[in-house]
Amino acid sequence: MRIREKAFAAAALAIVPVLAFGAQAAEATRAPAGTLANGTAVEAITLKADNGMSAVILSYGATLQKLLAPDRDGRVADVLLGYDGLSDYVDHPNYFGVTVGRYANRIGGGKFSLDGKSYQLPQNDGDNSLHGGGEGFDKAAWTVVSAKSGPKAEVILGHTSRDGDAGYPGTLSATVTYSLDEAGNLGIAFEARTDKPTIVNMTNHAIFNLAGEGAPQGAMDHLLTIPAGHYTPVDGKLIPTGERRPVAGTVFDFRAPRRIADGLRDGTDQQIVSGRGYDHNFALDAGLTAKPKLAARLADPASGRVLEVFSTEPGIQFYSGNFLDGTLVGKAGHLYRMGDGIALEPQKFPDAPNHPDFVPARVDPAKPYRHVMIYRLSTAR
Repeated sequence: MRIREKAFAAAALAIVPVLAFGAQAAEATRAPAGTLANGTAVEAITLKADNGMSAVILSYGATLQKLLAPDRDGRVADVLLGYDGLSDYVDHPNYFGVTVGRYANRIGGGKFSLDGKSYQLPQNDGDNSLHGGGEGFDKAAWTVVSAKSGPKAEVILGHTSRDGDAGYPGTLSATVTYSLDEAGNLGIAFEARTDKPTIVNMTNHAIFNLAGEGAPQGAMDHLLTIPAGHYTPVDGKLIPTGERRPVAGTVFDFRAPRRIADGLRDGTDQQIVSGRGYDHNFALDAGLTAKPKLAARLADPASGRVLEVFSTEPGIQFYSGNFLDGTLVGKAGHLYRMGDGIALEPQKFPDAPNHPDFVPARVDPAKPYRHVMIYRLSTAR
């Protein structure tokens, strides 16, 4: 699909401010970001706080395009891998910062059953269906429902997925709410309602380098903590076997801060071989919760930046950028290679619809879907 980037010809259209309330309020602004081939206009919404943090969200894919944060010395950098313009997100998709759904992660064989009926999804990852099957929420032009400033700068985006889209049952009305406050919290709330039983698993696919995207040292010297005593090992197709394996005594033990590079090339662990590094779901000790709890902590000793990920979901997928192979040119002309960033994706377990003992991903008309996550950025000396 081709798009044409629109010039910001009219100054009146370049930025649409949303008025703030009070000196400490965070600000939301809207600007045109381009037009899709079918004529749909795409917006870029910037959320900005007085503490130096800001986030840019594209309505295409409900994408977190930029996340700027200061280091321990106050130097601000974008900590997300991605692209500078809309055209690359359309023409060279790689899930950078997008909202993934209806089902994030993999479903084995692209098949699942619900109430005795079998469903076949597109197979876009070998035999598997991955992140919605190739034409998921990341490829949708979301509608900007509202944007406002205040104690939190906030934007709400909406999308309707019709019954049968990509093989999924039920018409699903989904929203994603991004909010930024002065404490350094970027909240992301996913909500969805359906008119008949279906499965839903939404998350954000941001790929982080706390040293700054494109930093030549990559992200493998970051220190990672995940409060999980078990992870779900995978088969050769990266589908969970159903086992919950203890992390103790393995390179998957991140219960205390661990340098990512230390286990990344351990060819004696077949799980590292299968994933070409880390590409695994961790079963969080807290499980499914009503309020967001700590799911991961990532720290860059060089810059002092610290990212804490909070979520209500029972698992988190840790992906060490194994399939970044130097073929993608990202922001500022940076060539992204293996290890240049990592993803920490809170979610239901991969292939949960085919594992009755996993937390179910089923959503019914009377029980809407909701997942609340937070990216909290701070600095440490």
